[in-house]
Amino acid sequence: MTRRMLVAGNWKMHGVNSDLAEVVAISQAGGQGSADVALCLPATLIERAARAVPGFAIGGQDVHQAAKGAHTGCTSAAMLLDAGASLVIVGHSERREAQGETDTDVKAKAEASLAAGLRVILCVGESDAVREAGSAVETVDAQLAASLPSSIGDAAGLAVAYEPIWAIGTGKVPSLDEIAEMHSALRNRLVTAYGQAGEQVRLLYGGSVKNSNAAEIFGVANVDGALVGGASLTARDFLPIVEAAVACCQH
Repeated sequence: MTRRMLVAGNWKMHGVNSDLAEVVAISQAGGQGSADVALCLPATLIERAARAVPGFAIGGQDVHQAAKGAHTGCTSAAMLLDAGASLVIVGHSERREAQGETDTDVKAKAEASLAAGLRVILCVGESDAVREAGSAVETVDAQLAASLPSSIGDAAGLAVAYEPIWAIGTGKVPSLDEIAEMHSALRNRLVTAYGQAGEQVRLLYGGSVKNSNAAEIFGVANVDGALVGGASLTARDFLPIVEAAVACCQH
């Protein structure tokens, strides 16, 4: 089954109004029609970015599972949509670890986002200690099983990003065989959860993705794109990764 490649940038807590020029540059060159490209920005930039690049996919980095209420500092799916976002990241390890988010929280956020009409990038990944203990696949499989929304209407609305925690921002990357093993297990979990629709959910790799390793990662079975951190902050660094995805689509 052919799944369209997706390269999504996660700006994390970076970016102010003057950085919108990079968003514009990425939107003008990114994708060339054969791969999907998105940027998940700080909440303060979403509306301005969406206005600056109409038709380009702008996303949020987190969402609250409630539609509204007494949740100081939080943002609902409806608010993200109103600002111009079309997708959102849920379950990133930096939120699971620093904010204490559980699999149950992530599942609720994913379900609320899909119900509101946002596309979702759901993140999973293991720590260095888990990898060293030899239980990475079992741990991440269980994490995904507990985090997945109960049902999905359109498989294109959900992507799963495997981000080994020990690889994020460190320059370390799993071997291609390790990525293949993990993505195969996650694909099996998706099929178990959703049947044939699970074959259509895109699986992204994240964790120190850069121009020098993107092409070989995109060549691994069941890798349908990437969730890119620091290398997504500038068009200079991000567009070569997008171009690697486009080249993969053309082969």
